[in-house]
Amino acid sequence: MGKPIMAKATAVWLVDNTTISFKQIADFCGLHELEVQGIADGDVAAGVKGFDPVANNQLTQDEIDAAEKDPLHKLKLKFNAAAVGEEKRRGPRYTPLSKRQDRPAAILWLVKFHPELTDGQISKLVGTTKPTIQSLRDRTHWNISNIQPIDPVALGLCKQSELDAAVLKANARRAREGEVMSDDERRKLVSTEQSLAMEPEPRIPTAISGLETFTLGGSSAETEEDDPRDSAVPDAESFFNLPAGGDEDDEDDEDDEDQDDTQQRQR
Repeated sequence: MGKPIMAKATAVWLVDNTTISFKQIADFCGLHELEVQGIADGDVAAGVKGFDPVANNQLTQDEIDAAEKDPLHKLKLKFNAAAVGEEKRRGPRYTPLSKRQDRPAAILWLVKFHPELTDGQISKLVGTTKPTIQSLRDRTHWNISNIQPIDPVALGLCKQSELDAAVLKANARRAREGEVMSDDERRKLVSTEQSLAMEPEPRIPTAISGLETFTLGGSSAETEEDDPRDSAVPDAESFFNLPAGGDEDDEDDEDDEDQDDTQQRQR
């Protein structure tokens, strides 16, 4: 099925002006579903002006209405008689001048995170040559110390769907050759539908109120029940109890006072 011209700008318009699902827009524009979600979040195609496919004779309003009512409906490009018999040009991928300096970073990312890709696949993805790829694999590139690996999808050098297709093809080839995939490589083969349906991983909160009172033992109520001495309420009179023998001392003091009074009278 043919794809609309200015696919990313068309996706921007569909996201802003319709309620069509990300999956439908991605299939129609030839993009990855995550790219369409990034457009909706403002992380992808920032500053790109929407391209109206209805006004430019690429889509009909009836087709949009049908897609909004049925999430499983696939948008169909409007028939264009002038495009009949037109074939896709075969040859190396064209990279704009403004992005050619980003190709070494994208190649290094592919070499590091997708070692299963062949030089030919990398060359088709980012539009480079095999000697350049080999120099980055061997780390003999003249500017290797200043190159940082960056995702080619983020740089706009290829689409996520193209990268996924290349990785699937490379892993299928390795399976035929008898090589076993690692767990990390299997995780990379999860489809878009499965990855979007997964529950987000729980995050550790940065601040937890009351954490300073957290203990590994039981609660405070249990602690009080375990220690009966803490639960006993002291008697107020116990604070004023005099030591033993206090009464005898008082009687001795009274006898001394009586003797003093008798002596004064006799005088």
